[in-house]
Amino acid sequence: MASKDQTQKEFQPGRGYAREDWDAVSDNPPLTEEEMKRARPFKDVFPEIAEKMERAIRGRPKAEQTKTPVTIRLDPDIVDHYKATGKGWQSRMNDDLRKVAGL
Repeated sequence: MASKDQTQKEFQPGRGYAREDWDAVSDNPPLTEEEMKRARPFKDVFPEIAEKMERAIRGRPKAEQTKTPVTIRLDPDIVDHYKATGKGWQSRMNDDLRKVAGL
C-alpha cells in the first residue's frame, strides 16, 4: 500500500479500479518544471465550479443567533398537527410560541 509521500508505480488489484483503468492513465509522464510554473489554481481556472464545490463543502451558513436544542414532551395531536403542515413545521411551531410569548 502506498503512503501519502509514495506514488504507486504498478497496478495492484483490489484497490477500487480495474487493470484497464490503470493502463489508461499509467502512461502520463510527470509534469516538467515549466509545466509546474504555468500551473494555476483550480479556482482561478474554473471559478464557477470552484464556488459550487466550496458551497457544497461549506454547507449552510451559520446563523447570527443559533437555536438552542431542547427536549420537550408534547401531546401527540399537537405534534401531528404541525407535522401535517409539511416541511418547516418546527419553525412554524417556534413562530407560534414566539407570538404566544409576546416576543
